[in-house]
Amino acid sequence: MNNKNNSQGYITYRKERKTWCVRYNEYDVTTDTNIVKSKTFKTRDEAEKYLRTIMYQKENPLYIANNGIPLCEMMRSNQKLKLDTNQITEVTYLRNLQTIEQIERFPIGTKRIDEITSDEVQEFMNYHKYLSNSSINKLYQQLGTTFKSAIDRGYLMRNPMIGVLKPKSNKLDKEVRALTFEEQQLFTDYLLTKDISNCKYKNVYLIQMFMGLRISEVLALTMSDIDLQNKRLRVRRTLTKDEKGNTIMGQTTKTYAGKRVLPIPDFLMDSIMEQMRVADLQINNEEKLLFKPEHRQYTDRENANTELKRLLKRHFGIEDITTHSLRHTYGTRCIESGMAPVVVQKLMGHTDVSVTLNTYTSVFDTFKSKELEKVNRYYLEENMLNAVKLLKENEDLHTQDEIIK
Repeated sequence: MNNKNNSQGYITYRKERKTWCVRYNEYDVTTDTNIVKSKTFKTRDEAEKYLRTIMYQKENPLYIANNGIPLCEMMRSNQKLKLDTNQITEVTYLRNLQTIEQIERFPIGTKRIDEITSDEVQEFMNYHKYLSNSSINKLYQQLGTTFKSAIDRGYLMRNPMIGVLKPKSNKLDKEVRALTFEEQQLFTDYLLTKDISNCKYKNVYLIQMFMGLRISEVLALTMSDIDLQNKRLRVRRTLTKDEKGNTIMGQTTKTYAGKRVLPIPDFLMDSIMEQMRVADLQINNEEKLLFKPEHRQYTDRENANTELKRLLKRHFGIEDITTHSLRHTYGTRCIESGMAPVVVQKLMGHTDVSVTLNTYTSVFDTFKSKELEKVNRYYLEENMLNAVKLLKENEDLHTQDEIIK
């Protein structure tokens, strides 16, 4: 791969910088010429993987004929193309690469796609029954989309995924637990009595519990997102990860439905204004973030999550709650209050009401049972009244018969 073949690209080693450089041609339609592009890597292995990805993405026939297409290399090529065309975000790209690396640990991952059989795919999937259903779905989806792409490009005549069954996990699906009403009240009282200097994430947790924001949405809030006059909070962006795993400010929310304007509860106004005063006085806060760490540009959501677990375990003996649980707590209280599912969907920023219904199935079932009790009581009361009325009518008829006699 070190041959300087412009049609295939090549790799060189830079001794002075101790890096590996990938060079390849890319056609520029605006100038009708080939432009030489390059990218450097710390290791030869990373450079070779990148060059293979580029060659498969460009569908270089000479390169493909000489090297074939290993399964995971085509997966990387597909993901790189989706990233370059803005079909997926950098954080999604990063997650998908992790799934691909997991597949690559097995023989099927490095095998040419035109040599993989359905039995091999089924054996690979069956081996992973010990994973969660969510992880199994990711593996199955990655394989399915890759083989479909190979069919579409003419690399395969038959899809080896045909007839392959997705196994069910040996594990039970883990449900996100919400704080009970009593736990939420205790934790809220605790936070409201704490000074922000001793509990820097207190307002993060309060906003999540009483407004239902995702942790990455809260940490992306700026002072301009707060409308004090109308008591409104605007959700328009979210913290995310770039291709290298660094925390960055996203240009939008997690989903298109995530953009929303929410009313701020009256009792939270003091907490919101407290956080705005802190943000306004903070140095190196050009973005005017509400939650700006001292020595970094953005708050790491894992730090907020770790601190939450520490607080709950130390002061309340609770060990199974995360920052996502606080958002879930808000959704649970909304449903318990009798709020319509479609309204909960809008407040939570779900893309579809089915997401809301599926996420809060157990809560809806409990709420449904309580509501049915009301209906049953209503019917019972009506039946009792009818019974009394019927009894009275029978007594009147009996009295009339006696008079006639």
